[in-house]
Amino acid sequence: MTGRAPAPPVPSGGARGRRFAIVASRFHEAITTRLVEGACRILKRHGAADVSVVWVPGAFEIPQAAARLAARGKVDALVCLGCVIRGETPHFEYVAGEAARGIAEVGRAWGVPAVFGVITAETEAQAVARAGGVVGNRGEEAALAALEMVRLFASLDGVGRRRRIAGRGQRERRRGG
Repeated sequence: MTGRAPAPPVPSGGARGRRFAIVASRFHEAITTRLVEGACRILKRHGAADVSVVWVPGAFEIPQAAARLAARGKVDALVCLGCVIRGETPHFEYVAGEAARGIAEVGRAWGVPAVFGVITAETEAQAVARAGGVVGNRGEEAALAALEMVRLFASLDGVGRRRRIAGRGQRERRRGG
């Protein structure tokens, strides 16, 4: 499917006082750098209190770093950015699939919005078009989705700041305690 993501109902300043972490893959760095720039631009425009960027080797490693950041409990949302371009082997399916599953699992396990902003493209030209080209910037779209999810979680929690949903209890269950 080609096109832009729907514009979320995020008011200007919707990130005020919020902390975000961007986890980005260095693989296809020229493309992911554009995604990171787009995400940072959106988060800062909406008043984010803190935006940290963590670089990992490839898309496969994004969920690992995202889980570590979520476990620390110091971010309101994670924006996961990368680029996987299909090649001549099934490597694409493994990497893209595991990145998607891992990012989704981080969000479910830790109760922190973990947004999937990994471009999965058939060609480099398609990836460039989605990293600030004619199709838009998936980094910007992922940041907007993170803003919308932070706002949604706050309204579901009934408070102005996100409460930890899983957090400590989740870690204790994993340790068997």
